[in-house]
Order: sequence, then structure tokens, then C-alpha cells
Amino acid sequence: MNISVVIPLLNEEESLLELHNWIAKVMQSNNYLYEIIFIDDGSYDTSWLVIEQLSEENSAVKGIRFQKNYGKSQALDAGFGLAKGNVVITMDADLQDSPDEIPGLYDLIITENLDLVSGWKKKRYDNVITKNIPSKLFNWAARKTSGLKLNDFNCGLKAYKNEVIKTVKVSGEMHRYIPVLAKNEGFNNIGEKVVQHQARKYGVTKFGIDRFINGFLDLITISFLSKFGKRPMHFFGLWGSLMFLFGLLSAFIIGSLKIYHLFSGVKAILVTNNPLFYIALTSMILGTLLFLAGFLGELIIKSNPQQKHYTIKEKLNF
Repeated sequence: MNISVVIPLLNEEESLLELHNWIAKVMQSNNYLYEIIFIDDGSYDTSWLVIEQLSEENSAVKGIRFQKNYGKSQALDAGFGLAKGNVVITMDADLQDSPDEIPGLYDLIITENLDLVSGWKKKRYDNVITKNIPSKLFNWAARKTSGLKLNDFNCGLKAYKNEVIKTVKVSGEMHRYIPVLAKNEGFNNIGEKVVQHQARKYGVTKFGIDRFINGFLDLITISFLSKFGKRPMHFFGLWGSLMFLFGLLSAFIIGSLKIYHLFSGVKAILVTNNPLFYIALTSMILGTLLFLAGFLGELIIKSNPQQKHYTIKEKLNF
């Protein structure tokens, strides 16, 4: 199979038929062997009924229905797990991503042997204040933190080699950072392609301004995990040891001064009246706690298997 198109969705009943017909037309005109995987992330409209009808008319259409709304990252993870195409392309279901971009993205993966191609919506039709400006700030921070020179991390239109999506595990709200996750797994041939962005035709956006706040928090998380996710003791153990040693040294200085004053006959304040005593005590306690956090982190990594944080209610054509 040449291409798997993975489409997460939530309440997009108006656009699904048009999107399917558009994708099918592109695939047939390029003679691709393909599948379209719709992941219904807990829609409460008739989206699943539309997917059922499409799957009856076109065997290339496959569906995954979640028990409830789990989020875009979980939907992508479910689709990635079942995708069979040599190239996997993700896009949103709201018709803002153009299926006409599929051949170009596919060719970049095949001819230039790229691991991942991220779309760049250079010209956008979103609200400038609530989306465009926050998006620019978010992408700037992501570039500085990750080292990847991409202009649009959050673009839903991306293409991957199959081995990439089978290796990368997407959870939480990490779908924005799949290129970073791929880089952390050793897939360094990452490119970018300017793609067409279209104004929303039906419905309303499912994402608010809070996605950028969550995005920045996730950026901090993924920056930490990329460095210490598989070796937490290197972070917590280092800082814990330094704090404990600082507290121990401070306690030694306090004790030495107290003994010196006693033998010298010099009046000395009580140890508990010395501010340095509380600093030393706090440092030793925090150091011990940080060291234990690192140790527990190592145990959790070694004993906790990968778990799926979503429940699939129904599948079609798998």
C-alpha cells in the first residue's frame, strides 16, 4: 500500500463526505493504493454514521470510534498503530488541509528519502490575534527549544515514513511535537513543505486559546523528557546529591564553629538560632527527596509497560 491517510476528527459531519471524495479523487488520479483511516474522537453528531456509509461504499475507508473524547494525540496514536501504507499522511477533517498536497508530500518522502515532512501554512486564514500571533510565538519557542528549524510545528498536514509512526509514541497533547519526538528517536531527515491553508468551510474550531498555553507547557515537558526521560536519575540524582552535599557541608561548618567556640571559651549562639542550620537542614531534606525521585523514576521506567490511554469502541474494515 502506498499511502495511509490518518484523519482524527470531532463533530465534523458536514465536511466528511466532501473530504472523502476529494481524497479519493487525488488517489485515483495518481494511481495510488491507499486507505483512509477516520478516527472519531467521541463525536456526538452524526460523524460516525457518515463514516459507516463511506466505508460501505469504499472499502479503502476505515474507521476507529473512541468510547469518548480522548484528544487528538490519542486519536493519532490509534490511527498510527493500524496504518499500513509505506507513507502515512495526517490531516485535519475540517477541509482546511488540502488533499491536493498529498502527491507532493508523498514524493518528498519517496524521492528524497525523508523520514518526515511537515507542512507549513505560510499564508493563513485564521484570526490574527487569537491564532496567528500566538502561533508565531509558539513556533519560535519550539524552534529554540528543540533545535528543529520548522516554521509550523502545529500544522496537521504532515507525511511520515511508516517506520517513524510505528516508533514514535504520541500521548497527552504531544501531537504538536511529533517532529521533535521523531528526532529524539533518531529520525533526523526532517523536511518542510509550504502547503495551502483554506478557510474553515463548516462548523467552528474545536481548539481555543488555551491550546497555546498547553502547548508551551508541553514544550517544557518534552524538552525535559528528551534529555532525561529515559534516565531521570541523571537529573534528579545530580541536583539531589549537590543539595545534600551543600547541606552536609553547611552542617559540618556549623558543628565545627560550635566546637571551636566551646573549646576557646567564646560564647556562641545555639545551633538552632543559626539561620544556616535551617538552610542546611532544608538542603539535606530536599536533596534526599530529589535523589529518591530519581530512583523511583528509574524503577517506574523499567517496570511500567507502554499503556494506551484510550478505549476503542468500534472499528470498521480492519
